[in-house]
Amino acid sequence: MRVTHPFHPRFGQEVEVAFRRCHWGDDRVFYRDCQGRLESIPTPWTSMVAEDPVVIVAAGRSRFRVADLLELAALVARLRS
Repeated sequence: MRVTHPFHPRFGQEVEVAFRRCHWGDDRVFYRDCQGRLESIPTPWTSMVAEDPVVIVAAGRSRFRVADLLELAALVARLRS
């Protein structure tokens, strides 16, 4: 699989999948790093899931979806109160 999340340190790199599992309610892909340690990454951050249509249409002009920004704003408001 290829790491597709633009802010992940392994962005653009291909890694061999060890296994895929739901971990604490989050779909994750597990792989071994160059030292052989088991690492994981959210599956949507990889080529194993089709890219979000919003990201495709944005064509690099926007890194965020409106729904995600609204969720972030609500979280910040809750933390401030």
